[in-house]
Amino acid sequence: MSASARLAPTSSVSTTDEQRLPGELPLWEVPGWRERFGVVAGITGRGHDPVAPFDLGLWGSLPVAVAMGRWRRFLAAFPECPAATLAHQAHGIQVLWHDGGVSAGWTILEGADGHATATPGRLLLVTVADCVPVYLVAPGPRAIALLHAGWRGTAAGILAQGVELLRNRVGVQPSELVCHAGVAISGPCYEVGAEVMSGVGTAAEGEGPWHLDLRSVLREQASALGVGEFTASSRCTARDRGDFFSHRASGGADGRMAAYLGQPVVHR
Repeated sequence: MSASARLAPTSSVSTTDEQRLPGELPLWEVPGWRERFGVVAGITGRGHDPVAPFDLGLWGSLPVAVAMGRWRRFLAAFPECPAATLAHQAHGIQVLWHDGGVSAGWTILEGADGHATATPGRLLLVTVADCVPVYLVAPGPRAIALLHAGWRGTAAGILAQGVELLRNRVGVQPSELVCHAGVAISGPCYEVGAEVMSGVGTAAEGEGPWHLDLRSVLREQASALGVGEFTASSRCTARDRGDFFSHRASGGADGRMAAYLGQPVVHR
């Protein structure tokens, strides 16, 4: 049976809420993806230390030694994905393809908001604190992509960019893809102006301010692209600040979470 034959259409949308993994680190996993697709997929959380929350921000006021120490602890939790890849994000639509062999280490690139690979052992990373981490898996050719989708990236078509990159690189059709829109700010908590609503193609009806549900916009885009299966988390960074960071709810003072997606190396 083909991958596309096994996947539900995007009209059959379900909620798949990330579940907290046991252990010292605040890791939240997309449930079932390790078993179904052989990938690690999830996001870090705030943690429960009120004095020192698990902020993974790299370009804020966090002391370098503290930030690096936390990142090392986080990446050490995935020994099956020894090569980690991150970028300084630009709220654009550039998605980078990563191939070739992997070696242990951490690479930080510049000016990209997504990563894709078919190489086992590479952990793809984006940082978020309200924006949507978008996870894509092509089960047949075993390729993956991870996207950072704020309203600008969503409006500009970063999801279409990720889908097209996987199509070009591994020949996968959109109907063979599985997509998950992860932990992010929810519509009731995301107050925006008319320019944001029009930017993502949603009518700003009545008098503002308006509320935007980015995950609903991404679902509509996935359906238009023909993506085979789409799930969305209902967890809200602003509402659930005991578990996650929210840039909007904190007035810009909160930290950053790291969303991750990797295909582990299989040792024979």
